Amino acid sequence: MNLTKLAIDNNRITVALFIAIIVFGYLSFTTMPRAYDPGFIIRTAQVITHLPGASPERIEELVSSQIEDKVKDIAELDFVTSESRTGISIVNVNIKESYKEMRPIWDDLRRKIEDVQGDLPDGVIGPFVNDEFGDVYGIVLTMTGEGFSFAELEDIADEIKSDLLRLPEASKVEIFGEQEQRVFVEYNNARLAELGISPNQLANILQSRNIVISGGEFTLGQERIALEPSGNFENLEDIGKTIIQINGHSLYLRDIAKVTYGYVDPIESIVHSSGTPALAFAVSMRDGGNNILLGAQVSEALVEFTRTYPYGIEFDVVNFIPKEVDNKVKDFVISLVQAVSIVTAVMLLTLGIRTGLVVSALIPTAILFSLIVMQFFHIGLDQISLAALIIALGMLVDNGIVMSENILVRMEKGEDALAAALGSANEMKIPLLVASLTTSAAFLPIYLAESAVGEFTSALFTVVTITLLCSWILSMTLIPLFCITFLKVKKEANTPLNSSLYNKYGHVLTTFIRHKYLVILATIAMFIGVMNLSQFLPNLFFPPSDRPYFKAIIELPSGTSIDKTQGIVSDLEAYIEDELTKEARQDDGVTNWVSYIGNAGPRFLLSHNPKPNNSNYAAMIINVSDYQVIGELMTSLRRYTFEMHPDVDLKLRLIENGPAVENPVEVRLMSKDKALLFNQVGELKTKMLDIGQLQNISDNWGQRIKKLDIRIDQARALRAGVTSQDIAISLQASLSGMELTEFRQDEDIIPVVLRSNVATEREISKLESLSVYAQSSGKSVPLRQVADINIVWDDAKILRRDGLKTVAVGAQLMGSVTAAEKFDQLMPWLEDMVVQTEGLVRFELGGESESSGDANQSIRDKLGIAGLIILVLLVGQFNSFRKAGIVLATIPLGLIGVILGLLVGQSYFGFMTFLGIVSLAGIVINNAIVLLERIELEIEQGAEHCDAIVHAAKQRARPILLTTATTVLGMLPLYLGGGAMWEPMAIAIMAGLLFSTVMTLLVIPAMYAIFYRVTAPS
Repeated sequence: MNLTKLAIDNNRITVALFIAIIVFGYLSFTTMPRAYDPGFIIRTAQVITHLPGASPERIEELVSSQIEDKVKDIAELDFVTSESRTGISIVNVNIKESYKEMRPIWDDLRRKIEDVQGDLPDGVIGPFVNDEFGDVYGIVLTMTGEGFSFAELEDIADEIKSDLLRLPEASKVEIFGEQEQRVFVEYNNARLAELGISPNQLANILQSRNIVISGGEFTLGQERIALEPSGNFENLEDIGKTIIQINGHSLYLRDIAKVTYGYVDPIESIVHSSGTPALAFAVSMRDGGNNILLGAQVSEALVEFTRTYPYGIEFDVVNFIPKEVDNKVKDFVISLVQAVSIVTAVMLLTLGIRTGLVVSALIPTAILFSLIVMQFFHIGLDQISLAALIIALGMLVDNGIVMSENILVRMEKGEDALAAALGSANEMKIPLLVASLTTSAAFLPIYLAESAVGEFTSALFTVVTITLLCSWILSMTLIPLFCITFLKVKKEANTPLNSSLYNKYGHVLTTFIRHKYLVILATIAMFIGVMNLSQFLPNLFFPPSDRPYFKAIIELPSGTSIDKTQGIVSDLEAYIEDELTKEARQDDGVTNWVSYIGNAGPRFLLSHNPKPNNSNYAAMIINVSDYQVIGELMTSLRRYTFEMHPDVDLKLRLIENGPAVENPVEVRLMSKDKALLFNQVGELKTKMLDIGQLQNISDNWGQRIKKLDIRIDQARALRAGVTSQDIAISLQASLSGMELTEFRQDEDIIPVVLRSNVATEREISKLESLSVYAQSSGKSVPLRQVADINIVWDDAKILRRDGLKTVAVGAQLMGSVTAAEKFDQLMPWLEDMVVQTEGLVRFELGGESESSGDANQSIRDKLGIAGLIILVLLVGQFNSFRKAGIVLATIPLGLIGVILGLLVGQSYFGFMTFLGIVSLAGIVINNAIVLLERIELEIEQGAEHCDAIVHAAKQRARPILLTTATTVLGMLPLYLGGGAMWEPMAIAIMAGLLFSTVMTLLVIPAMYAIFYRVTAPS
């Protein structure tokens, strides 16, 4: 089927389809999902298990190692890490990045965790599998209530959560800062000892009194009647009126204990909104939803909340991704429109009004056509897909330029318009299709890369491929039709190829062919010389984002109470309020912030990793009026924290692009020998300090903490009539509290906790006098009679990776130094350390080295596939390995321009630069294909070999130069407005293409002459 003839013969249908593309393309643009980034799959699940009171060592041995061993049976497992802290085990299960369907894997994980439960010790709570670790909550609202009790705020929060869940675009709503409710039954040790009743006996009495058990049913005539005995607690007064039988006497529970309503103590997490205690609502979007629409729905709901709830209830928006998405998409659309305008202007100036308009019509049509196809394949608008459209812009124009140029030349030689159109289509359809497919194949490794970063940027391949194929279809149909309709040319004996400029180019080209060996040697020397200059380029995996907020991560020594952590956060908040806000500075500054004390809050961005509750940890998300002032604000906050709170480990971080990297410079040391391991950890920290320009050097185990070791004297305990279990239960009930039963209040189930009044006094001097009860009889003795109490130092937590104790030593960068430079300085020391420890301690590089290495390697692994596809296409096109080799040789020529461009532009080499080089390879191959195809055609028409080279180069010079001009100028908006993330990629494409174009028009003909032994006339 001749596609071009079909389009021309049915020109009205073709025009109708053209109009349909415009209309439906615009509709697709207005309805497509929008996001800031395309996102990637979080392949991590958490298994959390509680064993109250157990030390980190016991948690490691009894819980973490058992779960780790079972998890290792999962075939898709990449690695497993565990964190064992007092009373809790957190196991992170990480799946290989080659797997994309996670649900079957998580189901398998759940089955394995169910299997291991029988191997865990008595008293464990869990294990619980959290496979929704990757859910993103892009909108975070806070609510404060001056004059309202916390219970009243929680009631309002429950209503708001229900309202937000009803929004069509919302998926989940989580409340942060909520406290778990408790009913406390507080007893006096002396009183209980006097009555001879143990906490365990109290628990049994309350459990037997508080029942929700059916009394059965009976038949009454033709009816079945249910019996429901009363007994469950309806209110706090019912609990206090529980009757206790002691030695034949009856007492109310309230006579021997105080029943109060409260919250879990100590508090596990707290939220502040700009310094005020608050509750935070995190809202996630449904799968396939529209961020902009969700933002509009939440904004409307917020207006309704403000109107509905009483004075004193105030709301604040602390994270609002829909606005960021809208701004980012608008910025890239503006860049795209600018690029289209620039390319159109180039077409009109260089090709003339008629030809320029014909080619320019291809640009918006191809883009709108691509948007229709993108929506069909569920590809939304984000900074990656929009950047791909900008990158493809210059390449898609190439099809139209070559096609219209060919038709124009044929018409100038005397062919009628129809014959010229059909002849050009027949001549160019395969070369242009091969050129488009080879360009697409160059992007294929990005799509196939088995890494989170590859997944993050995979839209580059899909969008470029869609755009180029849409461009090819339009070039074979719409462009010939428009050329027949609008192009009017005079038949001339002398073509533009005989102009003085073309003749000068022909003379230069002949000279290059004559001295072809010298030209190739000079090119090789230039390539080697420029590649040596690449060592002066800084390496940066991903630059930080330009979002107008930053993170402050606060860590205190392990074991710090949450009250102390809250106090320090409050002090930092007061400093921000007094010194760093817009009002205080009378200039750009902090607008508002949210503080999560005890955890890291929700995953409000894909690159933000939530943390399990930890009393010595806090995270602040600080919004500013202008991104440019963040550096100054961070410096001020860091200086104040260092002066006022020197024991605080403060990490101030810009928001990351792509996957999160907690510490740019990080080294993991692993060993079975704990003492040797920590000896090397100390030396590594010293080394990192010595090489300089690193700050916040710390390890992830933290400082050792104090622990009270209750050493039970079994002989004394036996004489006193108490067992080790009696002592442990007594201590738990007295200090932490022991759950007795449950109190049902409406739909809420509130635990009833028995504890001693000593639990709230927090005085260590009273510990020795605590009563230890024989749980069966109620007899008691002071703790000091049956045990000795010693203060010992213990690990705050134990971290393992794949079964080995692992310490990660990390640091933040200072100034403009890059992580790659610091890793280069550390490597000799690390390699020497392995030798000195005889391999007992080994290391792995983490941080940016691991992320960039994995990402780049994942693409390198797939380059062979792309290379094979390109080679097959080229050999199929030319039926020649030599010509395929010539085409592939253009790629290193582009690298010369890339390195020089990055050096002149004072940019860096990173992952996006690497993608730019891959993109460049596809473009320069395209130019070489078009040139070699024309040489072959000239030879078929009877031209001498050298004349064929020169004439083909002259004939293809203008299309190649125009393609270069449109691509380079079309990339300018991305270079100027894409930010630090896109700048190196734009430079790589622009500089590389400029240089490779010159090389294509001068060096490729000389290379061709060597391969085919062509001699230029003297």
